[in-house]
Amino acid sequence: VQLQASGGGLVQPGGSLKLSCIVSGGTFRDSNMGWFRQAPGKERESVATITASSSGRYYADSVKGRFIIYRINAMNALYLQMNRLKPEDTAVYYCAPSPLPPDFSSWGQGTQVTVSS
Repeated sequence: VQLQASGGGLVQPGGSLKLSCIVSGGTFRDSNMGWFRQAPGKERESVATITASSSGRYYADSVKGRFIIYRINAMNALYLQMNRLKPEDTAVYYCAPSPLPPDFSSWGQGTQVTVSS
C-alpha cells in the first residue's frame, strides 16, 4: 500500500488547513483509516480514526471539536479538516490504516504542518 499525504503548510494560530491522503494498493474501502502526527522529539500519536463506511469517527482529546476526519471511498481518499489550529498542532502528519497492522512501515513522507505567528 502507498499513502501520499499532502496539504500541509505554515498557518497562523486560529487558522485552518485541509490535509488529503491518496491511497493506492490495498483495500481502502474496507479499511478503517486514521491520521497520525509526530512532533519533533515526540512519539507518533493517533489524531483521528474513521471506520471503513464512515459510520464511526474518533478523535484524540487534544483535537476533538477542532478537527474533522472524512473519506471518499470512490476516490481512495482520506481527509482531515483542521480548524482553530494551535502551535501544539505543529507536526508531520501521516495517514495510515487504523489500528496499525503489525510491523506497519509504509508511512510515506507525511506532510508538515506548522502553526506559528
